[in-house]
Amino acid sequence: MFSRLPPATKTLLITTVVVFILQYLLGDARMAPFMLWPLGAEFSPWSFLPWQLLSYGFLHGSFFHLFFNMLALFMFGSVLEQVWGKKRFTWFYLLCIVGAGLCQLAVGWWMMSRGESAYPTIGASGGVLGLVLAFGMVFPKQKIMIFPIPFFIPAKIAVLLMAGFALFAGFTGSVPGIAHFAHLGGMLTAWLLIRYWRGQPPFGKGKPRHLRSV
Repeated sequence: MFSRLPPATKTLLITTVVVFILQYLLGDARMAPFMLWPLGAEFSPWSFLPWQLLSYGFLHGSFFHLFFNMLALFMFGSVLEQVWGKKRFTWFYLLCIVGAGLCQLAVGWWMMSRGESAYPTIGASGGVLGLVLAFGMVFPKQKIMIFPIPFFIPAKIAVLLMAGFALFAGFTGSVPGIAHFAHLGGMLTAWLLIRYWRGQPPFGKGKPRHLRSV
């Protein structure tokens, strides 16, 4: 099964797992420069560096954090790569990670301005949720199951539920330890990219920009 995966999805899976193994062997302290640190974190061990907007998406906090992100990449990424092709899919995934990071930087800066402590962000969830949103836009009627809902629902409904939960948890702080606004940033980036490719507002009036199907 793994050998039949599209090339970009397979490369991203292998790269992320290899980085996690290095993170485990070297320890988080040595990998700290590659985590996403907030802007203006002068009193933290590290401050923001440009490459962190991408590198943080290949680090993970635990095996289960890695497992569920890679499971989603496997499930949704392989399908989308077959629709879009290797190049477009790769750019899409990486840009969703960057977009999620930018959103997290803005939230982190706002939190620090209110006197809260600086902490780093890691994980591919922003890119993965961008893929989930894309799947919901490309295949809105396809049935999928999301935890903890024990039955299948249309992808477009699943996307709305996930976005609503991230928004609620982000504003209420009811599920701490998770960068909910980074999740929303990845989904927003995905939505904007697909709207741009389709030539839809605010980028046009419905003329697609060379969408590729394979």
